[in-house]
Amino acid sequence: MDNMNSFFKRRKNKQRDKTTSDEIVSDGDKKKISTDLDENKKFLQNEFGQSLDFKLEDVTVGNKKGFVCYLDTMIAKNKLTEQVYQPIEEMNNDENINLTNDTIEKYRKDFFPGITFHYSKEKNELVWSILSGYTALVIDGVTTSLALEVINEDRRAIEEPSTQTIIRGPKEGFTELLNTNISLIRRRLKNQNLRFENFVIGKDTRTSVALGYVDGIINKDILSELKNRLNKIDASLILDSGNIEEYIVDKTYTPFPLTYSTERPDAITSQLVEGKAILIVDGSPFVLSVPTVFTDFFQASEDHYMPFFMGTFLRMLRYISFMVALVLPSLYVAITTFHHELLPTELLISVQAQREGVPFPAVVEIFMMELTFEVLREAGIRMPRAVGQTVSIVGALVLGQAAVEAGLVSNVLVIIVAFTAIASFVSPVFNFSIATRLLRFVLILLAAFLGLYGVLLGLVLMVIHLTSLRSFGIPYLTPVAPLLVEDQMDVFLRLPIWANKRRPTYLKQEAPVKKKNSTNPSPPKPNKGDEK
Repeated sequence: MDNMNSFFKRRKNKQRDKTTSDEIVSDGDKKKISTDLDENKKFLQNEFGQSLDFKLEDVTVGNKKGFVCYLDTMIAKNKLTEQVYQPIEEMNNDENINLTNDTIEKYRKDFFPGITFHYSKEKNELVWSILSGYTALVIDGVTTSLALEVINEDRRAIEEPSTQTIIRGPKEGFTELLNTNISLIRRRLKNQNLRFENFVIGKDTRTSVALGYVDGIINKDILSELKNRLNKIDASLILDSGNIEEYIVDKTYTPFPLTYSTERPDAITSQLVEGKAILIVDGSPFVLSVPTVFTDFFQASEDHYMPFFMGTFLRMLRYISFMVALVLPSLYVAITTFHHELLPTELLISVQAQREGVPFPAVVEIFMMELTFEVLREAGIRMPRAVGQTVSIVGALVLGQAAVEAGLVSNVLVIIVAFTAIASFVSPVFNFSIATRLLRFVLILLAAFLGLYGVLLGLVLMVIHLTSLRSFGIPYLTPVAPLLVEDQMDVFLRLPIWANKRRPTYLKQEAPVKKKNSTNPSPPKPNKGDEK
C-alpha cells in the first residue's frame, strides 16, 4: 500500500511541475542571435517545425547571404514584394553595401523608410516578431535582425456597438484590432499627453495589452498599482479583456463588476478625461476602465447628448429599474406567503382567486417562471440570429399562456416575471445586470423563509458587501458612502455640462479642475435703465 501511495505521489508531482514554458521559444530563451546564418535558420526551422504557413526564403543582401522568414497567414502578401523584396533588390544593385551591426540602421533608413519596424537581438524576440505578423530579415554575420511590419489587417469593420445601443450620439464601436481601437480614441481625444504603454501577457497566447491614460491628470499611485498588477499576471491564455479583469480586481468573489467594460469609444474617452486608466486587449472589442464605482453603471454616454432634464429622468429611471429587478419577485413571495395584510382587500381577493387551483407555493411558482425565462434568454442569445429572437419571444408567449391555462402559475405572476425581466435590461452595462439576476434568486429564497424580514436582511447584507468592496483602493460606493458633496454633480442628477467644472475628487487627480471659467450660456439680464 505504501508503494502505491508513493507511486501516485510521484505522478502527481510530475504533472504539477509540467507547465508551459515561460517564453514562446523552447531552447532559445534569452540567447543572442548567432553570427552563423545556418545556425539561425536551423533554430527557426526547429521552433516552427513543419507548419504549413511558415516560410523561410534565402536572399542576397549586398555581398552577404541572408534569409527572409514570415508566417504567410499573418502578413499582407500584396505588401511583401513592394515593401521587402524590392528594397532588397535595390540594395543588391549597390556594390558598396556592407551590412553590419553598426550600419544596419543607416541602410534601414535608406531602403525601408516609412515602414514600422523593430530590431531583434535575441532569439526569443525574433520568434515573437514572426508570431506577431512581422517579416524578419536575418543577415549572415549580423547579430541584429530587422523585423518589418507587413501585417495583414483584414478584420471586422467598425460597426455600431451591439451591447450598448443609443439613439443620439456616435455610432462607432471598438473592434478586435488593437491599433484600430487606439485610433478611435485618438480621433476623439486630441491630447499630446495621452499615453499608451504595451504589455505582453500570456505564456502561450502572448497577447498585447495596451494601458492608456492621460499624463498630468491621472493619479500616479493608481497608475503604478495598475502596472504592478499587470506585471504580476501569470497566465497561459488571454483571449479577452474578461481574462485580464479577473487578475487585476481587488476582490474576485463578488457578483458585482469591479471594472467598467464598454464597446463605446466616446464612453472610454470620457473616462480618460475624468482621470481613469483604460486597458485595451488585442482581439477583444471590450475596453476596460479602472478604477470604477457603483454609480458608473447607471450612467450612459447618451445622458450628455440630450437636454439635462431628460438625462436626469433616464438616470433616475435606471436606479428605479435596478431596485424593481432586484426585489419585485421576492416582495411577491413575501407578501403572498406571510404578509397578506399589506395588500388592499380587493387586490388580495383578486390575487388569491387567480392562485386558486395552482398546486405549488408561491416560491416554487416564481422559481419555475424565473428559470424558464433565464433558459429562454440564454437560448435566444446562443441560437442563430435569424431565429433566436423569434424563438425567445414566441417561446415566452406560448409557455406563459400555456402555464396559466394549465393552472401551473397565476396571471399576476406572469406579469411580475415579465416586468422584472424588462427592468433588468434597462442597465446600460450588461455585466452589471448579471449581478442583479443572481441576487434576485437569493432574495426570493430569503423571502420564502423569513418574509419581508428576509428581504430586508438580504438587502442589508448586500449593502454591507458593497461597502467592503474596493476598486484599486477606491471605495465602491463612492461618492455616496463615503458621502462627497462636491462629487454629486453627475451622480443621481445630470446637471448642465457647463456647471460640472471639476473631476471626481475621489480619484485625487493631478489636475482636478476641468474648466475654470465655464458659466451659464444664457444672455445677461438687462439693466433697469435699459428697460426704460
